Amino acid sequence: YYLKLKENFFDSDEMIVLESMPDGYKYSNILLKLYLRSLKYEGRLMFNNRIPFNSQMLAQVTRHSVGDIEKAVQVFKDLSLIEVLDNGAIYMLDIQNFIGKSSTEGDRKRKYRQKIEQEKQGKIECGQTSGQMTDKHPPELELEKEQELERELEKEQELDFGQIVVYYERFFGEVSKENRKRLKQLANRNTISLLFEAMRIANKRENVEVPIAYIWQILTKWQNKGIKTLQEAKKEQEEFNEDFS
Repeated sequence: YYLKLKENFFDSDEMIVLESMPDGYKYSNILLKLYLRSLKYEGRLMFNNRIPFNSQMLAQVTRHSVGDIEKAVQVFKDLSLIEVLDNGAIYMLDIQNFIGKSSTEGDRKRKYRQKIEQEKQGKIECGQTSGQMTDKHPPELELEKEQELERELEKEQELDFGQIVVYYERFFGEVSKENRKRLKQLANRNTISLLFEAMRIANKRENVEVPIAYIWQILTKWQNKGIKTLQEAKKEQEEFNEDFS
């Protein structure tokens, strides 16, 4: 088994935010080791088909302390790098970016997300799909519905993405190809009003070297706090400013 990393892997917003944290380079090392450990089960991090890794086991195989592992896992969850299911299975959410050819990338990612959802619903046991799903939801039909939904979402998002780029350029200058990609990811995960508000806050903040990474941090914090509206975001920011005034 092997892992393919692109040359700009450490320039991604997630890795920039991760390594800027206290002990960030330690977490970066843990993340890479978890990616490699998960390859045996195509991104599903398990000791075997039945037994999930716990903190003590991960500490042993990564040669880090249990405390570091527990902190790292929480950080990875906050940055949407992993998803931990109720049965203890850990899915490395970006693993499909580093496997295989680009021509199969879209199909592979869709199947991987579908597999996670199936296991959440108890439809996968020991790495196999149970027969219940086949009776009511043929895989071909589910995949077709998912593809259709993604196409509709892309159409709706495309209508407003030009506004997002213009807004970003007004504050931070010309958008690079890499930052355009990151903006697209943020637009897919957040409402446009929240994204605009995060840009406005980042613009007011002094000495921000990587605006897109700071914007990502703001939106991740709001997501973790359950903030979904512009009004809630502004209230949270006012409370934050009062605490440091």
